[in-house]
Amino acid sequence: MLHRPRRNRKSQVIRDMVQEHHLQASNFIFPLFIIDGNAKKTEVASMPGIFRYSIDELLREVESCMNLGLKAFDLFPNIEESLKDKTASESLNEKGLYLRAIKEVKAHFPEACVVTDVAMDPYSSDGHDGFVENGEIVNDKTLKILADMAVAHAKAGADIVAPSDMMDGRVQYIREALDAEGFTQVSIMSYTAKYASAFYGPFRDALESAPKFGDKKTYQMNPANQREALIEATLDSQEGADFLMVKPALAYLDVIKLLKDNFDLPIAAYNVSGEYAMVKAAAQKGWLNEEKATVEKLMGIKRAGADVILTYHAKEVLKNKWI
Repeated sequence: MLHRPRRNRKSQVIRDMVQEHHLQASNFIFPLFIIDGNAKKTEVASMPGIFRYSIDELLREVESCMNLGLKAFDLFPNIEESLKDKTASESLNEKGLYLRAIKEVKAHFPEACVVTDVAMDPYSSDGHDGFVENGEIVNDKTLKILADMAVAHAKAGADIVAPSDMMDGRVQYIREALDAEGFTQVSIMSYTAKYASAFYGPFRDALESAPKFGDKKTYQMNPANQREALIEATLDSQEGADFLMVKPALAYLDVIKLLKDNFDLPIAAYNVSGEYAMVKAAAQKGWLNEEKATVEKLMGIKRAGADVILTYHAKEVLKNKWI
């Protein structure tokens, strides 16, 4: 035989030499949950090892991550029910939890990259990502709310705003609002192909932000659809997005590759809470090797074409030197 592919697998040195894809700290964004109060750190029951942090504890966690080389963070607020209303007005409160958290992180760690979640659901009394009127999620009335939110995040110090709502036209509306306020350097990481997935449950536990009625299928994508992601990506890129995101990641590796093959923008993938919880639960049962399974699935997401991976595994992977 002239060709023996096993020759390139015969030692660790050679395997490392010809490895096609690599994971490193700069590939990761670490999602962090925030709660009000002081000296609070409460574990999310359905996400072992993941916590909700008061701002003082958040700063300690960010510092710990920075020391590991993990420098990008996506912040998500757990808002008290009494502060929620139909227009998500608490999202604009400069003294509120979220804007204070952004300011504090940037003040203490100016070199950190802060990504912010632009969506109504954490602040909405309806629990939806858009403005609700007569039981319908109204697209165009939502856009102004999202744009105001994005500008507020930029004023607080956000480096990247990430609209996760899936409203039509929101990327352009946000881009124009940011530019009008002088925030031309603030990036937009669009949740381009966000599917109506069953894998979001633990995240909603963490934020206590589940819809009060119905579901999100009129705005999040049908899991059966692939080509529809090309339509969304085309629109987002034309409207000024700087990153295109696929969410979830594991069940949509084909969509990650599809966007990578068809667009020049960086591709992000969100390794969501349910995907995290599955590995944790199986590992606790002794059904799989957590280190090997975690690295394998992250490598699969990277191999599919993700330049950036939002993952709850980020810190433990670096802390335990799994990569």
